Amino acid sequence: MAKYTGADCKLCRREGCKLFLKGDRCVTGKCSLERKPVAPGPHTEANKRVKPFGYAVQLREKQKVKRAYGLLERQFKKYYFEGKRQKGATGEVMLSLLERRLDNTVYRLGFGVSRAECRQIVNHGHILVNGKRVNIPSYQVKVGDVISISEKSLGLDMFKELKKNKVITPKWLELDASNVSGKVIAIPDRSDIDLNIAEHLIIELYSR
Repeated sequence: MAKYTGADCKLCRREGCKLFLKGDRCVTGKCSLERKPVAPGPHTEANKRVKPFGYAVQLREKQKVKRAYGLLERQFKKYYFEGKRQKGATGEVMLSLLERRLDNTVYRLGFGVSRAECRQIVNHGHILVNGKRVNIPSYQVKVGDVISISEKSLGLDMFKELKKNKVITPKWLELDASNVSGKVIAIPDRSDIDLNIAEHLIIELYSR
């Protein structure tokens, strides 16, 4: 399957905001956006960042959300159509579906430092949903699902420190005391999205 293989920090610089694609690096002075807060490319007068308007604003909002969740256009557009099909505000339903992806849920539970790492964790079969191995990052979790790290994987260095970590989860998730499993206790709503998103712009773009 196709995937983005370029530099993650360039994506944050292009969108002009932190997308937290590099985990802990994003909250330190090493953050590329803080060191070089300009769009990538030739830094001539003609290419300086100008305030976008109209279609450009809508496009940038869509690209920001796509890149934050690590999706390509075809994948992302499916969430728009699914959000349009279901009851409720299309934009809010779309964001709720994105939040309920298994790779994002694993990220929200603190099992990895970024969504990209959590996608790899899922792909490599380290995650169990209700006791069964699931290696599909786009799997939609449901209320009542228990997401845990497999017993065999707990011995890996990347998971050994989890029990010591202090993780703040959104209110739709409940993390157990051992920090190695969590439960979906509600459907995520708009207030659970911590990224600054104007979803109405995305809906306007796709409605053209």
